[in-house]
Amino acid sequence: MQTLGDHHNLRKYGWTGVIIVAFCILIVAFFYLDRRNQISTVIQAWGAWGAIFAILLMTALCMTPIPSEGLVVMFLKIFGVYEGVLFAWVGSTLSALVIFILVHLYGQTFMQKIISQERFNLVDHWVEGKGSLGLLVARLLPIPAFAVNYIAGAMPSMRIWTYLWTAALSMIPYYVGTALVFLGVAQATWLWLVLGFGALIMFWGIGYYLNKRKSPI
Repeated sequence: MQTLGDHHNLRKYGWTGVIIVAFCILIVAFFYLDRRNQISTVIQAWGAWGAIFAILLMTALCMTPIPSEGLVVMFLKIFGVYEGVLFAWVGSTLSALVIFILVHLYGQTFMQKIISQERFNLVDHWVEGKGSLGLLVARLLPIPAFAVNYIAGAMPSMRIWTYLWTAALSMIPYYVGTALVFLGVAQATWLWLVLGFGALIMFWGIGYYLNKRKSPI
């Protein structure tokens, strides 16, 4: 028999799934409508405003459970590899800062509404064991980045500099791997594709290995 908590979780994850599916449909629609670069050209014509819009959009998305991969690929197509990666990285780092501020304003009660106790304990386990290095390791675990940001931001002893540099650094290999895969597909170049998939597999593999460890390194 389902409890009230089970019903609540089912409804919460159900709505999350619906939002993710809707977002995926929008991404597919964008690539279909932009197959001749009409939309990309318009956004590029916005100049600095286009860059600001992209960064703010990534910031907002990275504060939610919605995966940001589709938006990253959109940025790569619209702005090119270098600027696309830069805007995605700045947006994700800015989202970490906003989350830190929100958690400190509204306290752990706000965080506990969206983060499971299991995830909180896992991140806390690494941070308590090795401090800033432990937080960097926790960011490599197979846990959504937004969740780690909320958890780390809620820790009373967390310093903002440690929080930010680990957030910024941990996203670089993932975005670089995504960009290499994009280049491989866009240019039909096997070298970029292999390098990109290799980087992503290594990134995920490290996270999986660390997740299996019973104690902090």
